[in-house]
Amino acid sequence: MSNIEESQRQKKIGTVLQQDLVEVLQGAATQGGMRGVLISVSKVKVTVDLGVAKVYLSIFPNDKAKELLEGITSNTPAIRHELAQRTRHQLRRMPNLEFFIDDSLEYIDQIEKSLKGKENPIKDPTILEKRKKS
Repeated sequence: MSNIEESQRQKKIGTVLQQDLVEVLQGAATQGGMRGVLISVSKVKVTVDLGVAKVYLSIFPNDKAKELLEGITSNTPAIRHELAQRTRHQLRRMPNLEFFIDDSLEYIDQIEKSLKGKENPIKDPTILEKRKKS
């Protein structure tokens, strides 16, 4: 089997998981009493052996991201079970799930602010100190 076929298969599995994960996670957040929180799955990367799916989440508002990630991580077995039920006709084996915060949007926002001059580290060196601490 060539790498192209494997990567196509990995992408296909990632896409299947991504679609169902959005519904599962958003539903879990709403049931958990976290209204007004938006969870999107920005990407799912599946390992070559199809054993692990790395799930990258964008969470809005951003200040809830860490708390929500901890909740999601602690409920991974239940989330994995729910996904297995939803995808049982498409996937033979459910990969283990690993969740990460996708901070690329925040990163882009920081760059835009810097380019617009709102937070220019050259004019205000304290910005760099604040970023190191966070």
